[in-house]
Amino acid sequence: MEVAIRTQSQTDRPNHFARYAFGVTALTLAVILWGAYVRASRSGDGCGAHWPLCNGTVALPQAGETKTMVEFAHRATSGLDGLAIVLLVVWAFRKYPRGHAVRAGACACAAFFVTESLIGAGLVLLGLVANNASLARAAYLSVHLVNTFALLASLALTAWWASVGATARARLREFLRGRAGAALAGALALGVSGAVAALGATLFPESAPSELAGRHVTPQAQLLFSLRHYKLHPLLAALVGGYLIYFAVSLFKSRRDAWVRRWSAAVITLVLAQLGVGLVNAALLAPVRLQIVHLLLADLLWLALVLLSASSLAQTETPSEDFERARLGATLEI
Repeated sequence: MEVAIRTQSQTDRPNHFARYAFGVTALTLAVILWGAYVRASRSGDGCGAHWPLCNGTVALPQAGETKTMVEFAHRATSGLDGLAIVLLVVWAFRKYPRGHAVRAGACACAAFFVTESLIGAGLVLLGLVANNASLARAAYLSVHLVNTFALLASLALTAWWASVGATARARLREFLRGRAGAALAGALALGVSGAVAALGATLFPESAPSELAGRHVTPQAQLLFSLRHYKLHPLLAALVGGYLIYFAVSLFKSRRDAWVRRWSAAVITLVLAQLGVGLVNAALLAPVRLQIVHLLLADLLWLALVLLSASSLAQTETPSEDFERARLGATLEI
C-alpha cells in the first residue's frame, strides 16, 4: 500500500522536463526572430567573414559598431541555445527508456541544430549577407527556413510527447501523407516564399525608386526585384491559409479529443491573424518591426500546425495506465 501511494505521488509531480523543453523551444524562437532582425538590418557582415569568431577574435566587440553588436548578440544567443539543447538531449536519455518518443525527438533537435549552425556559418563565409542580392542567397535562405522549421518542429514534438506521456512516436510518413501532409507541405512552401519576399523587402524597399535599383544591381538581383513585385507570396498565403482553415475545421468537427480541438482553434486563429498582419505589412511597405511580428506569427502557426498533426496521430497513455505501469514496476523491484 505504501509503495502504491509513493508511486502515485511520484507520477503526480510536475513534468519538469516537459517544461524545460517548451522553454528551449521559446528560446530557440527568440534566437530565430533575432536572426531575422540581423537580416532585416543588414547586419549579417557585422563580424566580417569570420565564423564562429567575431572579426577573428574571441574578445567582446567594442561598443559603437551597431552591426557588429547585432551580429555578435545573435551568435552569443545561438551558442546559449546550443548548450540548452545539449542539456535537453542528456536529460532525455537519463529520464526516458530506449525507444521512447522523447529520446528520438531530442536527437532530432540536436541534429537540426547542428545543420542550422552550419547553414548560418555558410551564409557568413560565402558572403550571402548584408547587401548581397544573388539568387544563391535566396536559395540558401530557403534551405535555412526549411531547416529552421524542422528544428522548431522537433523541439515542439519533444516537449509535447513529454507532456502527454507518449510512448510511441508517429512515423514520419504519417506526418507526410493525407491532409496533414498537405497542410504541413503548404505551410512550408508558404514559409519559403515568405523568406524570399522578406529578402526582397530588405534589398529593394518599396520606397526606393525602381529605376534607381535597376541601374545598380546585377541581372540576378533584377530577377529578385521582379519576384518582389509579382505578389506571389500574398497569393500563396491566401491559398494555403484557406486550406489550413479547412484542415483545422475538419479535425475540430470530426475529433472529440480536447487537444485536437484546442490546436485546431489555435491554427484557425493564427491563420486569420497572419493574413491580417500580412495585409498591414504590405500596406505599410514592410517595416522591420512588422516583418518580425509577421515571422513570429508564421513560426507560431507552424508550431500549432505540427502539434495539431501530432495530437491527431497521438498514441498516449492515460493516467490510469501510467499509474498501473509504475505500480507493476515497483512491485517487481520489491
